[in-house]
Amino acid sequence: MNIIISDQDIGRIERSLDKMLSSSGAHCALLIDRSGQLISSSGDPSTLDVIALSALTAANFGATSEIARLLGEDEFALLFHKGKNENVHFSKIGTEFIMVTLFDDRTTLGLVRLRTEKVVHELREIFAEIMERNKGE
Repeated sequence: MNIIISDQDIGRIERSLDKMLSSSGAHCALLIDRSGQLISSSGDPSTLDVIALSALTAANFGATSEIARLLGEDEFALLFHKGKNENVHFSKIGTEFIMVTLFDDRTTLGLVRLRTEKVVHELREIFAEIMERNKGE
């Protein structure tokens, strides 16, 4: 799918991601499309290769979609991986986008989930506006 995202749209997306990070205690958020292309990021990814993380996240969602299908589910809307030092929370935004939130043990999964739920709603609205605008072009 080809869509045009303006600088103004990116600014709105980044403000939503920034707000989520500051209220959740997470340290980085990435917004990618389902093909693995990085659209926007906020926070500090440290030494991470965000391009590789974006591509692997898209592949992870693809594999998980097949697991959901095998279990009789349409799809799983979110994924979570807990590591020794780093945790990753993935949220599906509509059918085309994924938000990746990185956090450590200074915050909790519950708080991250609560705050990402709100930003996912905001991002869905932003992308609905973008898609509507792109229909006319």
